[in-house]
Amino acid sequence: MNKWFALSGLYLVQGLPHGFFGQAMPVLLREQGLDLTLIGLLSIVSAPWALKFIWAPWLDRFTLKTGEHRRSWILAMNYSAVIVLLLLAAQPLSVWTESAVFLPLLLLLILNTLIATQDIATDAMAVENIEPARRGIANGIQVAGYRTGMILAGGGLISLYGVIGWQWALWLLAGIMVAGTLPLWFFKPRPHTAEHQPLWPLWLGFFRLRNAGAWLLLLLVYKLGDAFGTPMIRPLLSDAGISLEQLGLLLGTVGFLAGLFGALLGGWLVTVLGRQITLLGFLLLEALALLSYLGIDGMGLAPQKDWLHIYLAVIVEHLAGGMGTAALFTVMMDRCRSHCEAADYALQSCVIIISGMIAGAVSGFSASALGYDGHFMLSAILALMPVALVWWLIKHRAFMLNREL
Repeated sequence: MNKWFALSGLYLVQGLPHGFFGQAMPVLLREQGLDLTLIGLLSIVSAPWALKFIWAPWLDRFTLKTGEHRRSWILAMNYSAVIVLLLLAAQPLSVWTESAVFLPLLLLLILNTLIATQDIATDAMAVENIEPARRGIANGIQVAGYRTGMILAGGGLISLYGVIGWQWALWLLAGIMVAGTLPLWFFKPRPHTAEHQPLWPLWLGFFRLRNAGAWLLLLLVYKLGDAFGTPMIRPLLSDAGISLEQLGLLLGTVGFLAGLFGALLGGWLVTVLGRQITLLGFLLLEALALLSYLGIDGMGLAPQKDWLHIYLAVIVEHLAGGMGTAALFTVMMDRCRSHCEAADYALQSCVIIISGMIAGAVSGFSASALGYDGHFMLSAILALMPVALVWWLIKHRAFMLNREL
């Protein structure tokens, strides 16, 4: 039981910085009168999440404390991130923006590097300590914990920001990050045995696994429809005449709860129904969820909105997104080699992140050219594209390195 509490706390911690700095920071900086071009630089501070595969093999080879391989990395990275938060809290936000805006951006880049490295070690610890039959549940907890951290920081802390201000908000964020690691002190992970070979051959060994090319292609396209379609949901709802307050309720509360439930439900269904059925079924559900947004665009001029349609679309889409992510992350664990869990899982997750970044970047061009309805129809087609590839991988028994579940 201790390992479930430990993993829940660690994944919640990972969502906190993204929720606060990714969602709230652009608004806070704009309120300080910062130029939009500088605000745009905030996207750079997330780069470590897409590049973490580069240094992940080091976490398989080296430890910071003998006998505490994974835990030493997790605790060192997490508490170092807390120190960075305290440094940011040392000065009011107005001082940071007026004197040297690039310094807080540098600190945010360091913060993301530390948390991304903590994520590498946490994922590796999860792969090593959770048996394959329970990995579905573990990944449901992973996605749910991360989403909870995001909403706590991006919703809860921001709602208090007007009362407590910049410094107290960061102190509270740092306190939650410390509290999130406390369960790990009561869980002793299995010992990790380092693979004694040069780093690059260790990292490149993933590409020599059975059906590695087809598997990497699946990682590129499995969440493509979701990553391509969802960035246009907020603009769609806004253009349909939905106010900011209503958007907050729809996406911040209803959507969050649906995604949270979807992650837990998806993890449970993976355990009950198996990898193959859920990977295929969740693709179909995602395509239907994206199609559910058709017709909302025309409500902008309508005297009354079809709120049932809008709520069902948001609920089903967030539900499907959480379920699909939990299923894919489960199979990613299965594809990790023994002694190389950090390198292999980080590589796979970075493929998904980079694919999603590219898909999200071009989504606006699609919506502009095709309109919202055309955009979501194309997104649904992209969501269905991986079905044939999943079926091929099933036929070739390529999901697990050692055995099928």
